[in-house]
Amino acid sequence: MSNSDDLIIELQTRLEFQDLTIAELNDVITDQQKQLDSLSRRLEMLGDNLKILEASVETEQQDEKPPHY
Repeated sequence: MSNSDDLIIELQTRLEFQDLTIAELNDVITDQQKQLDSLSRRLEMLGDNLKILEASVETEQQDEKPPHY
């Protein structure tokens, strides 16, 4: 084989390795995005629950008579 054939094989090997690496990185990024989306939804739900709880506590405090009555 000639030197140029070896170089072509080397470049093809590198290209294949890079394609594989890009595909693996894409899978990782996709999984991380799914996790971020899930965490964002959970955080929003927790915020909503906190608002409901705060409103409930405020209502209870308003309905309570002060101790001197």
